[in-house]
Amino acid sequence: MPRHKAQWNDEPTNYQQRGKLPRDSGSPAPLAGSLNITSATADPALLELPWHIALEDWPAENLAALPRGISRHIVRFALLGEGVIAVKETGEHVARHEYHMLRKLRRLDVPCVEPVAVITGRRDLQGNELDPVLVTRHLKYSLPYRALFSQRLRRATLTRLIDAQALLLVRLHLAGFYWGDVSLSNTLFRRDAAAFAAYLVDAETGELYPELSGGQREYDLEIARVNIAGELMDLMEAGLIEESVDPVATSELIMDAYRGLWAEITRKDTIDLSERWRVEERIRRLNELGFDVEEISLKTTSDGGRFSIQPKVVDAGHHTRRLLRLTGLDVEEGQARRLLNDLDAHRAKKFPDTDEEISAAHWVTHVFVKITQAIPRELQGKLEPAQLVYEVLEHRWQISESIGSNVPLTQAVESYVQDVLVHRRDEAAIMLNPPIEVLRSLEQGAMYRDDAG
Repeated sequence: MPRHKAQWNDEPTNYQQRGKLPRDSGSPAPLAGSLNITSATADPALLELPWHIALEDWPAENLAALPRGISRHIVRFALLGEGVIAVKETGEHVARHEYHMLRKLRRLDVPCVEPVAVITGRRDLQGNELDPVLVTRHLKYSLPYRALFSQRLRRATLTRLIDAQALLLVRLHLAGFYWGDVSLSNTLFRRDAAAFAAYLVDAETGELYPELSGGQREYDLEIARVNIAGELMDLMEAGLIEESVDPVATSELIMDAYRGLWAEITRKDTIDLSERWRVEERIRRLNELGFDVEEISLKTTSDGGRFSIQPKVVDAGHHTRRLLRLTGLDVEEGQARRLLNDLDAHRAKKFPDTDEEISAAHWVTHVFVKITQAIPRELQGKLEPAQLVYEVLEHRWQISESIGSNVPLTQAVESYVQDVLVHRRDEAAIMLNPPIEVLRSLEQGAMYRDDAG
């Protein structure tokens, strides 16, 4: 058996270690030559994988049965301990660049996959060189966009997918990251109640700057528009989206969504000193979009009668985080905003002098749970609980307004079930863990090595 030497480069401490895998954790795979592993944490389990075999020929026992997206490189999902990693063969410079970009983005709290290691020095048993690999950790409960189309998706669902992509692009640009290859293919999506959360999965063309120019942002947008249009055309040809969807017009939605978000987040307002209340109004508007404001920059004008306001926006998920902290409910941002409004009204009416954590617990039991348990069993699968409660609260407000008096919750639930829910069609389920036969059917016709890139 050829002798194997492994060299670890641990970036935070810059030390190197040579040696074999400890005997009590299994024998290392037979490797020729010397591996160089760059990783923030030296995981000996990496040495158990067959690095002496070209990635496209890896044996099934090392692979995880997960859906693969379209890539210009060979990519495989592999088992590593109790988790799953994604392994991508690429050039050494590209692998190291992407590894460092992902580490920087993680430190900036930008949604992206976690880099694990760069492995170079691979050779097969005949001594032939093999391509270096980038190893990232698989994002649990996520799928590439093609796997989301396990059945035809409606136009509204597709629009939410693009909205999630636009929000991700705004967050990247706020952090100073120029992507250079924006597409659905380079993004992973997770269901977030009725919407999606988008995560960057491919950063090999990206660069970080202190601040992006308008030209850089617009170029990223144009790349997104062209790439998404092409991807939607492929989906339409495969019969995976409604025939009424216009791929080009739909792809342009990302431009409108992005520009609307960017303008609201970065706009500088000039306000009269007598209208200082507008500062709070601006913060509330940003919160409604789901962003927290870390600090406000105020500058008075030369005449002293007006001042400009420039908020520093730091993160999305303002309402989601507050609701999660108070109730443990992890829901979509729009749902969280409506539920929090009801929670605050509940506290003001019943517990005005009580800590909000106590009143929140009471609201969960006597509003949220009460609504979900009142739904007949045969109708409970039509909507997810958070969306169901949201719609009941909206229905209650509408009928209360129409009759000019407050409607009891029990009566509102009965009215909603009889007048609304029974007529709703079941939501199209998007499978985050589909059966293997579905995964295979999704991958038919989509070669994982895409030379067109």
